[in-house]
Amino acid sequence: MSETFKAIVINQKGENFSREIKEVNKNILEGDVLVKIDYSDLNYKDALILNNGGKLVKEFPRIPGIDFSGKVVESNTDSFKKDEEVIITGCRVGEISHGGYSQYAKVKKDFLVKSPKGISTKQAMILGTAGFTSLMCAFAIKAREEILLGEKIKDVLVTGATGGVGSIAVMVLSKLGYNVTAVTGKMDKTESLKKLGATSVIDRKEFEGEPKLLGKSIWDGVVDTVGGNILAHAISQTKHSGIVAACGNAGGIKLNTSVMPFILRGVKLWGIDSVAVSKKRREFVWSQVLNLIDFNIINENVKVVSMEELLNIFPKMLKGQTSGRIVVDVNK
Repeated sequence: MSETFKAIVINQKGENFSREIKEVNKNILEGDVLVKIDYSDLNYKDALILNNGGKLVKEFPRIPGIDFSGKVVESNTDSFKKDEEVIITGCRVGEISHGGYSQYAKVKKDFLVKSPKGISTKQAMILGTAGFTSLMCAFAIKAREEILLGEKIKDVLVTGATGGVGSIAVMVLSKLGYNVTAVTGKMDKTESLKKLGATSVIDRKEFEGEPKLLGKSIWDGVVDTVGGNILAHAISQTKHSGIVAACGNAGGIKLNTSVMPFILRGVKLWGIDSVAVSKKRREFVWSQVLNLIDFNIINENVKVVSMEELLNIFPKMLKGQTSGRIVVDVNK
């Protein structure tokens, strides 16, 4: 590789926060494995970091981007060899170490996963943290049958269904054979959600009022990507022994509920963290992708952008004005 490469760099000096595309020297990179990056993506956490650091980045300057995929260039470990395709999601890259909005990255060997056969580096970032989180949410719902030995799952709710996590969750849960009801504030996306596998679509407005302590029992499982009052409503409507997988907070970090759904209906609130996940579990999740993801359908809701375009798009995600997946071609 050359001595320099292109990357987005964020910096904080006093009250002044900046983000710009710069030529960066390779000497700033630290880790076991050097990767030439093909693609990254845009997640809600990325948008927060690009906006002002999101209280997640403590040391500056920093190359953001919590995900990336590409090919190994150099490795000081036997675990990864030159030209192998690899994936990284989470692991706090782009926060406490340099991340994926860059043409090169160097990371600890334990952070990387080898790309499963049949999945391209672009497809890996069509999924990224959003898809990885969606799969973990779906497996949490499935645990009602497999781990808890509960009744078979039939009806599942997905909130924030047009977002990166929600849209893929709709597809995965449908592939698992469940009836999926999608909640969205973008009712003009109804047909797209049904194409992904949603059985029905509900307007988000129905979940925005004051939640009941116990509502009507409707859902065997819930994937909530929003938090706040919408999550409280979903919990109140979950059937006995149902599982609610919670993974987002765009709708608020406070939860207005009571112990009633948990002690009277045995509802399980399952927090989904996609950052501190064991390597073994990461490898398992990625191994299931080809069984549960139809990239031909997802591709219709994917936008590929350059790093320059990314800097104009991320504010729209923070305002809830994006849908589907945004993939970043760092070499575009």
